[in-house]
Amino acid sequence: MIDRSKKIVARFYVTAAGRKPVRDWLLALTIDDRRVIGRDIQKVEFGWPLGMPYCRGLGHGLWEVRSDLSGGRIARVIFCLIAGEMILLHGFGKKTQKTPTHDIELALRRKREIDQ
Repeated sequence: MIDRSKKIVARFYVTAAGRKPVRDWLLALTIDDRRVIGRDIQKVEFGWPLGMPYCRGLGHGLWEVRSDLSGGRIARVIFCLIAGEMILLHGFGKKTQKTPTHDIELALRRKREIDQ
């Protein structure tokens, strides 16, 4: 029998001012790009723990959802797990093979805010 329940639930990180940066980033993308990234997040929700090619650990309690968009473009959503929830901390278009340090540091700052 196939388990059709979510293993973890995705939630957007919310700033002190009430903004949801990952949601805002997603809404600025095309509908097709949003659909691809949404499906990839959903794969992690239903399949957790899930490894490559959909998800990869970054260290420090951070993970990334890996999405391949049309035209050879790449998108990543960095998240952490808190109380059984997948908190979407930061989303960005990736231009280099290695995840940029400033993107990881931003996600870590947001994670620390939640941990306090």
